[in-house]
Amino acid sequence: MVIFGVALLAICMLLGLLIGDLLGIVIGINANIGGVGLAMLILVLAVDYLQKNNKLSELAQNGIQFWSAMYIPIVVAMAANQNVAGALEGGPLAILAGLLATFLGWLLVPLLSKGKIEPALLDKNKIEPGGESDVRNIK
Repeated sequence: MVIFGVALLAICMLLGLLIGDLLGIVIGINANIGGVGLAMLILVLAVDYLQKNNKLSELAQNGIQFWSAMYIPIVVAMAANQNVAGALEGGPLAILAGLLATFLGWLLVPLLSKGKIEPALLDKNKIEPGGESDVRNIK
């Protein structure tokens, strides 16, 4: 059901843009504030909720997965293009802010992923008896 994937994607996009426009109005500027990012976040949360409650058939999940795979890279590329053009027009302070945010993001990756890696994945030399990497299982 690729159509279901398109419908859910469209609803998430409209909600994200609406919330982004409302955020722009609240802070007093005539712009959409993070609408595309909010749309992607809503899409991820909606799919997760529907999957946890067994509300999606396998065909619907395939449709959503297909459109999610198409949607996210295209939208990120479009937003990145606008951000770079805006930063170049904004001058050195905008470029410095972008570089600082990127650098801080890199620094936060180890902190945010701490404890998420299973110890077995860290030890590349470990061979479990009877496991996939056990040479005795070769037939």
